[in-house]
Amino acid sequence: MAIGATTMTRRRNWFVIVAWLVFVANLQTQTPQRIVSVIPAVTEILFAIGAGPQVVGVGSYDNFPLDIGNLPRVGGLIDPDVEAIIALRPDLVVPYDTQVDLTNQLTRAGIPLFVYSHGTLADIPTTIRQLGHRTGHMMEANKVALDIEDGLTGIAEAVSGRHHPRTLLVIAREPYSLRNLFASGGSGFQHDMLELAGAKNVLDGTLNRAVQVTTEMILQAAPEVVIEVRTVNRLPDAEIEKEIEVWNALPSLPAVQNQNVIFLTGNDLVIPGPRIVQAITRFALTLHPDAPLPNR
Repeated sequence: MAIGATTMTRRRNWFVIVAWLVFVANLQTQTPQRIVSVIPAVTEILFAIGAGPQVVGVGSYDNFPLDIGNLPRVGGLIDPDVEAIIALRPDLVVPYDTQVDLTNQLTRAGIPLFVYSHGTLADIPTTIRQLGHRTGHMMEANKVALDIEDGLTGIAEAVSGRHHPRTLLVIAREPYSLRNLFASGGSGFQHDMLELAGAKNVLDGTLNRAVQVTTEMILQAAPEVVIEVRTVNRLPDAEIEKEIEVWNALPSLPAVQNQNVIFLTGNDLVIPGPRIVQAITRFALTLHPDAPLPNR
């Protein structure tokens, strides 16, 4: 009897394990109905391809599109709230590939994942199509991706043959100072955006996506144009003027001498998502205001 009971218990446990594995496998392949997105770009993509009604939670720093409204917030890239995510009972979570701890915890919980990473400009349409396939919106996703590809081609044609000014793209620094200044390096989607818009990135020779730059490095690079971006949607004109005046500390810089220090605001400029054509068009208009750009 004891041996028989032990055998039955083992069979029961094995059945439970197999059933759980089948359940998880089905989750991995079925169309998700409860998606949690931790990354702003992914949230934008999901809503752009028609998967918005399937989204039940978004990152704490997501603010576009407005449709995200009162959806629960689950932390961000650095501070994801694992308990909040699991409490939403998701059948798909989209973390960033550097969120290793989050990914491990969700995997142990049996929650299906689509691990995201932004790379080059060309990766954006690819990711959109992949998310469309995973969420059951292939046709919508392909249309969004094709529109982006057509838009990028149009911009490239509009600035073709023009002088590409040597440009420094500043993505962060201390307010009213040139200290702790970070600029787009020679790789990544922001570098690609700048060059497609008709500029020559002065930090093209670096391998990093973002580079901490000293004033000595800036003077040596001698950019003809400086473009600064801020993720806020608007800044008062007086505030922008003060930030531009900071560059007067480098009077020998060609961009300063030619009054080509440009300050742009808006998170579309830093998010590799469906608004990427809009963002590059803004760069291109700054660099080539008379270019026959589409959707200008």
